[in-house]
Amino acid sequence: MKQSLAPLRPDLAAIAGMVPAGARVLDIGCGDGALLEHLVTAKSVDGRGLELNQQNVNACVARGLSVVQGDADTDLGEYPSSIFDIAILSQTIQATRRPQYVLSQLLRIGRRTIVSLPNFGHWRVRLSLLARGRMPVTDALGYRWFETPNIHLCTIADFVALTNDAGAHIERALALRASGATHEMHPSAWGPNLFAEGAIFLLAKR
Repeated sequence: MKQSLAPLRPDLAAIAGMVPAGARVLDIGCGDGALLEHLVTAKSVDGRGLELNQQNVNACVARGLSVVQGDADTDLGEYPSSIFDIAILSQTIQATRRPQYVLSQLLRIGRRTIVSLPNFGHWRVRLSLLARGRMPVTDALGYRWFETPNIHLCTIADFVALTNDAGAHIERALALRASGATHEMHPSAWGPNLFAEGAIFLLAKR
């Protein structure tokens, strides 16, 4: 009898939908392990995790997950190339010191890479900057400027440009709405860059 799992956040559920059953998965910045636990239990993946926060590592281990403490900015180079079918970086790339390096490592160690991120180009963010002249606080960007762990904020268009620089092919792209719903988008479309709270990309090395 399979373990009963709590429902995933909509964005994590969308990521889970991109992961094939039985895949070898590395979840970088896996937090408390909710997504990784779902993938291991519901999709029988061979799952591993890398997490910076030791309390989160402890929470993952308590769930029975194989997660180690580590830093995406420095530790991904230790993994062999193409060792995983899927490398996942969920809502984390904007908190790394070297996003381009991290993305290049993800593409190297995973045959496919899934990245999700908040969209700093959302119209509410633009309007707040224009009308109030202050850094905005939104559902997707829920910290004041001096408290935020997000050090490299970008728009969807910025990330698409980064994937081109990194030599990545975008196989699939989803826009995230404020409600948590997702819908397919064309990576170069202007609409999601203005109206989406965030995005999820399925990438492969060109």
